[in-house]
Amino acid sequence: MGRAGYIAVTMFRKILALFITAAAVLSAFASDSGRYADISHDQLKTAIAAGAVTIIDVNGSDSYTEGHIPGALNFSAVKADLAARLPANKDALIVAYCGGPQCTAYRQAYDAAVALGYTNVKHYSGGISGWEAKGEKTDKG
Repeated sequence: MGRAGYIAVTMFRKILALFITAAAVLSAFASDSGRYADISHDQLKTAIAAGAVTIIDVNGSDSYTEGHIPGALNFSAVKADLAARLPANKDALIVAYCGGPQCTAYRQAYDAAVALGYTNVKHYSGGISGWEAKGEKTDKG
């Protein structure tokens, strides 16, 4: 094989390795994101209006004080006794959120609720930034 053939094979191997790596990353992302069920903004608003949701803010106490979705629990303050703060009905809707679409801190509360046996746990991917961007009011303190 000449030099040109060697270069072509080397380039092919590098492209193939890059493709395999990208496929593995995308597969891991897809399986991870599928693990956390989302709730839309409108669905969350409907559940809040019906009084049929427990919301958990996972942004930390400083952010919680600055503004949170009305009625949300401050995960930092309640995680030690989360079981006592959640409804007795394990099928009740529990929604966890954090800063916005790129934030993954919500997983702490989501996973904690699932570990406690809750079966209807959702993630509000808009987070507090999405909530505010929609013109929704927040509670302070």
